[in-house]
Amino acid sequence: MNEMHRPARLDPKDRVAMISGANRGIGLAIARRLYEDGYNLSLGARDTDALAAATARMEDRRVLRHAFDATRREDAARWAEATAAQFGRIDIVINNAGISGRFAFDALDEDVLDNMWEVNVKAPYRVISAALPHLRACGEGRIVNVVSLAGMRQLTSSAAYTISKFAAMGLTHSARHYLFEDGIRVTALCPGDTDTDMTVHSPRPNEEKTQPEDLAEIVSHVIALPNTASIATVPVNCIAEAFL
Repeated sequence: MNEMHRPARLDPKDRVAMISGANRGIGLAIARRLYEDGYNLSLGARDTDALAAATARMEDRRVLRHAFDATRREDAARWAEATAAQFGRIDIVINNAGISGRFAFDALDEDVLDNMWEVNVKAPYRVISAALPHLRACGEGRIVNVVSLAGMRQLTSSAAYTISKFAAMGLTHSARHYLFEDGIRVTALCPGDTDTDMTVHSPRPNEEKTQPEDLAEIVSHVIALPNTASIATVPVNCIAEAFL
């Protein structure tokens, strides 16, 4: 009887993960899980004081805490440069930072739309571009874009959010195809209603929503898979939907 094959997993030792929006919610849950896994972390957030407080128990030698404002074009390059300077490599990019905003489709608000576009689409693109030489160099680079189920179907009342998340999905799959031969694997993580401060107005009780720690578990699994087991899209929800 043949011995059962055990799937290979990439060793997290010495691998470096950049995580945006890491001071709270999904980003913080991912940071905590990957730290427990053994990765070195480069954490980006606008509120660096909140980031320092949330990650105070993490060893400084394994964690870089850096200012990252998704609306500032220069921040992505500065963050990536600081990460490479401290650790000598970048293996993983997790674009988690995002914002929501609302207006009715027949009441276009260009300022809201521009802000959604800047934070949810252009900023992840800039972070990927800044880290790309290092992702290519390691031969097993990983990119996870935290998109949303709003990037897979239209159910929300926010035209701006839906438009930006469909664009973020386009960015993810463009990167997946363009970078595949470089050994870089790209995944769109698409959560539905999740227990974070972005869903405080949801009528669903928090205990019935997807928990950030559950999404962190998925990220931990996806980035550890070998190049031969790429996962393109992971839709996650706490309810059954007819449109998925």
